[in-house]
Order: sequence, then C-alpha cells, then structure tokens
Amino acid sequence: MLIKTYGSAVQGVNAYTITIEVNVSAGTKYTLVGLPDNAVKEGELRIESALKQYGYKVPRQKVVINMAPADIRKEGSAYDLPIAMGLLAASGQIKPDRVSQYMIMGELSLDGSLRPIKGVLPIAIQARKEGFKGIILPAQNAQEAAIVNNLDVIGVANILEAIEFLDEHRNIEPLVIDTREVFQNTVDQYAADFADVQGQENIKRALEIAAAGGHNVIMIGPPGAGKTMLAKRLPSVLPPLSMHEALETTKIHSVAGKLGEAASLLTTRPYRSPHHTISDVALVGGGSIPQPGEISLAHNGVLFLDELPEFKRTVLEVMRQPLEERRVTISRAKTTLDFPANFMLIASMNPCPCGYYNHPEKECVCGPGVVQRYLNKVSGPLLDRIDLHVEVTPVTFDEMTATRKSEESATVRERVVQARERQTHRFKEVPQIHSNAMMPSQMVKEVCQINDAGRTLLKTAMERLGLSARAYDRILKVSRTIADLADSPEIKIEHLAEAIQYRSLDREGWAG
Repeated sequence: MLIKTYGSAVQGVNAYTITIEVNVSAGTKYTLVGLPDNAVKEGELRIESALKQYGYKVPRQKVVINMAPADIRKEGSAYDLPIAMGLLAASGQIKPDRVSQYMIMGELSLDGSLRPIKGVLPIAIQARKEGFKGIILPAQNAQEAAIVNNLDVIGVANILEAIEFLDEHRNIEPLVIDTREVFQNTVDQYAADFADVQGQENIKRALEIAAAGGHNVIMIGPPGAGKTMLAKRLPSVLPPLSMHEALETTKIHSVAGKLGEAASLLTTRPYRSPHHTISDVALVGGGSIPQPGEISLAHNGVLFLDELPEFKRTVLEVMRQPLEERRVTISRAKTTLDFPANFMLIASMNPCPCGYYNHPEKECVCGPGVVQRYLNKVSGPLLDRIDLHVEVTPVTFDEMTATRKSEESATVRERVVQARERQTHRFKEVPQIHSNAMMPSQMVKEVCQINDAGRTLLKTAMERLGLSARAYDRILKVSRTIADLADSPEIKIEHLAEAIQYRSLDREGWAG
C-alpha cells in the first residue's frame, strides 16, 4: 500500500515541503531514498524502538520510503515522526485518511516521547501557504507554530498521542494564540533602561542620534567608563518592532534554534554581543549546513562588538559587505542562500592597549607609536561605515552619587520615533531606504543641503581638525538626523557643529 505524508526542509530562512512516500509490499528489505543524511537514516532505529513501547511495529515486509524532491538534501532528525506515521498507515495499523491532511514533524526518543525541533515558524508558514489543515509537532514547539493563524497547531508529547489523533481515537484541541494581543502586551519591554545611567549625557545624546538615523557608532574610552552598559540600553530607545519585523526576526532565531522551549513571537529588538574570539563563519553565517550568523541574529536590532581591535582582522573585513547591503549571501556548490542582516553596529574600544590614553587622571604607559598601531588594527574601510565616533570619559564621583533621576528610555524613544517618521515620509518614493544612514552619496547631495554659513563651517572644520574626505558625507548624514530630531526642515549651523564633534577618529593626530 502506498501512503504519502508531508514534512518540511528549511533552507536559509524559508521552508520547502517534502513529500514522504511509503510503500509496503511483499519482501523483507527496508530502503530509504531521496538524499537523506545519516541522522535521517538512523531514524529507523528510533522509530522501531518508539513504536514497540506502545505495541505497534515496523512492518517486516519490503518497505521503500522516498523523500521527494530527491535532489534536496534532507538533514536532521525531525523526519522521524512523519516517516513513522507513513509506516503505520501503509501497513494498515492506523487509518490512512487524515495522514496527508497535516504537515508532520518531530524527533523521536527511544521511549516514544518527542523532542523539540528547529525552524518551526517557517515550516508553519509554509504549511498554511500550501493549504494543509494543520501541523502536528512536539508540544514544546506548539507556541511558536501558533504564531501562524488559520492553521490547526496540534502539539503532541509522544508518538502515541499523534497515532491516536490521526486514528481519531483522541481529540486534541488546536493551540490558539492571539498573536496581535501577545505582541501589543509585550512589545518594548526591556530590562535595561537609560534611566539607570548616571551622567554620560553626551554619550546618551550620541546614541539617541544613532537610533534616530540608524547610524553605526564607535565608542572610545578607558575601561570602566560605561561603554558596554550604554550599548546594552540602546535597543530600549529604538522604535518598537512592527509586526512584520517581529515575524522576520523570530523566523531567523527559529531557524538557528535560539528561541528556546515554549517560546513565541520575539517582541523586543535583538541585542547580540559576540566575544572577540568569534570566527568568520560564526559572525556572518555559513557552515556545511548554512546557518545564520551573529549579524543575522542581530537583524532589526543591535550588534555590539566590544573591544573592536581585539577581533581578528579577517572577521571584521567579512562584515564590510553586509554593512552596505543589509544582507549576507552564503554561496555553496549546489545552493546560494540569503540571510537578512539589517542591524545597527555599535563598537567599543580602549584608546590604547593599557586603556588610559587621553585619560583625565591616569597616566598612559604605552610606548611611542603603540597607540597608533593599536588604532590601525581597525581598518579604514570599516571605520568608513561608522558614522559616529564618540569619546567616553569616566563618570565623576559627584555624578555617580547624584540623586537626580536620568531621562527614561520611553521619553527618548518618543523623540526617536518622531524623527524616524520624518525619514519615512522623506524616503517614501525609495522603498529600500528607511533611514538617513542608508542614503547613498548622490542622495546626500539632494537631501542634506546646507547654506553658505554651514559650508564655511564645514570647510574650516575639515582644514583645522584635519578631517578626512570620508568624514564629509557622514557629517552631512548625521546633521540631517540631528535636524530631524529638532523637527527642523533644513540643516542649521548648530546641527552641523554637533555632527562635526562625532568624528574623533578622523582627526589627524588624534593618537599623535
């Protein structure tokens, strides 16, 4: 008897339906074809043990299982459950009627219980798209799948529940979650808040500008000045995630297996802070089975690189192209996958190896030329993609012990959202540009026009401070964002003056 069950394969951040054809006929051999990897092949032993626990068995006849399309490699152990259901239906141990109405996925344990799987959200989206009545999967993954509406999500704890449900001996109510309500109730609930930070008003201002225009930032300062603490609070002042962004972000985390058990929709912007020993593949994505890297996990959020010069040069260089294109392309011999990577880069570094160059109180012990060599570890092309350079100085004792309450993140976020709305209106004709930071050079000339006084100031600043040519466009973009925060239609001289302050590393002799 020939039976078809349906599973799914995840490639990149999208899923593809896999048809599992099971044919039981006279003979004795068990054959599995359709490009399965070892984890799929080993499923035979798990299935046999799991079925035995509940009095069912793998038929002792000729069994041929084909996983179509046969040219896509089937990876992982999540095909155990659909293959088991196919075997039972094909050998007449359960009714075959409902087996093909559901997409089925799950990894079996030897005792018949089900283990959670990765990539459930894209699988559920694909199941709804293809018109399946529902999806049967491990109970731990049900919350995640229930994000997708108009689809019956049947969470089962073990293989017996799945068998009895398909055989119509057990009724399992589909899990229903009001995604919109969950989203509205939990959006923008961050543990860290700007109100916790005493002093550092100039850094908070720089981060507010960065959030308002989507600019990348590098903070330079001695150890203990508060660079990491400030970066951690940046997501709390970014505009709230839209429903579309939340789904997109959740999808990436689902594919990477980072959602955890019983997780649902991600409603806060991601904050990723990889260690400086990270490899190229772990940062940008890839591997033999291509997986999203840290830059994709930071999509729609913040990627924080602490101690930037300590990262391997190759790791930083592979990030240059994704910073421009807002996505990363992983190419393999047989396939090319795109992972989204639209993130804000926040980097921090000490000004020198000992950390105390330019410190108001402590002495720098680095020898001549050491400071410049340390700064040169960060390449010019990477710095070119960072709009704001901010010097962080340690907080004084008086500021630290002040009782005055700092401004809350929610207040700052309101200003950021208003500035972003002005940018949305400005770029409504250009759908691929959402913020000032994304403007190409030719658009900067049109959008960031300055008057004669502004031109004179910029010329003087570039000559006196020895600012490089790369600083010119960046200053104009940042000044446009400052003007948006001030609700000003044109860039005024004070907006330019503030933007010029944020180009520390471009000054000739900064480390001289």
